[in-house]
Amino acid sequence: MDFELWWLLPIPAVFFALGWIAARIDIKHLLRESRALPLSYFRGLNFLLNEQPDKAIESFIEVVKVDPQTIDLHFALGSLFRRQGEIDRAIRMHQNLLDRSDLPADKRVIATYELAQDFHRAGLLDRAEELFTRLNGSAFEHSALSHLISIYETEKDWTKAIAATRRMEELAKQPYFKEIAQYHCELAQAALLRGDYAAATAELDAAYAAYRGCARATLLAGDSEAQQGRPAAAIAAWQKIESQSPSFLALAADRFADAFRKQGDPAQGIRLLRNYHAQYPSLDLLNALFTLVLEHDGPDAAVALIKDELARNPTLMGLDRLLEAQLLAAPADRRHDLELVRGLVAQHIKRLGMYKCDHCGFRAKQYYWRCPGCLKWETYSPRRTEAPDGYA
Repeated sequence: MDFELWWLLPIPAVFFALGWIAARIDIKHLLRESRALPLSYFRGLNFLLNEQPDKAIESFIEVVKVDPQTIDLHFALGSLFRRQGEIDRAIRMHQNLLDRSDLPADKRVIATYELAQDFHRAGLLDRAEELFTRLNGSAFEHSALSHLISIYETEKDWTKAIAATRRMEELAKQPYFKEIAQYHCELAQAALLRGDYAAATAELDAAYAAYRGCARATLLAGDSEAQQGRPAAAIAAWQKIESQSPSFLALAADRFADAFRKQGDPAQGIRLLRNYHAQYPSLDLLNALFTLVLEHDGPDAAVALIKDELARNPTLMGLDRLLEAQLLAAPADRRHDLELVRGLVAQHIKRLGMYKCDHCGFRAKQYYWRCPGCLKWETYSPRRTEAPDGYA
């Protein structure tokens, strides 16, 4: 039987007709749904699109009054309240949803998460923690853990922070070894303040187990030895930083100087710091080296050190140290002029020598293991700079 091509001609027309019928059905369905929605709903959407959240809230409130069953709109309205800072209204909105016995299970989980966020924003951390914990095993567990870790960090509950972060590692399939090591360091530091050296050592071992390159743990290990009156052991501990991350030697500079003083061997300290500064130059290493040279070898040697440094790397802090050394060796008739110049330099130095977060750029005079700006761990460079811009 021969196949006639003209039989194929009606097929496009058939498909077109079916598509036209389906489109007409969808349009009628959309029109029915839109007629069922109050006008206030569309006004609210329009206000949102025009970035007028206050007016949008009022319009959505009218819709909720007309149709209390609009659960999704309740969620949207509660989120708007929270974003606008009206936390009490957001809490009432989400709490009312949770109190409904007819609320479907999936919506109840969402309401729990939203209410937990409200409590967190309001600073009611105990209530927020209880609700976020309820979300274990739900679709919101990952987000809830982020909030829980933030709560534990705020409360300095480092043990819970470690447990939550390890669970986060399992869910996210990515390592958080730096954060876990920092939590153990926080516990070790607290133990050192109590004089509990055994507990401090245990926490430092746990920090190394999480992150072998944790320079903070090595600093604290040296601090533990120093507090127990073992300067030689402290120096040996801090020297290990060079094999981990040499830039962190800057944070140990003054520690080295104090330990060598207590050991009664400043000359050895000068040699060590001079070697470190030659390889890993920093303002802190130079400052500690200058102080030891001034104390042990006198003003002339300190002046020579700073002049050599200024020739290679001119800085205002170096100039201040030079003036300090010259003041000690200067005759009485020159001291007034040198003090005047040093006073002018000192006014500018007050704005210098800052640490900068590599993540958000926040600058501070003090070194932070956790940035106050972005709340990230170990994002500060341990080397200070003389750039005052952006300091807050």
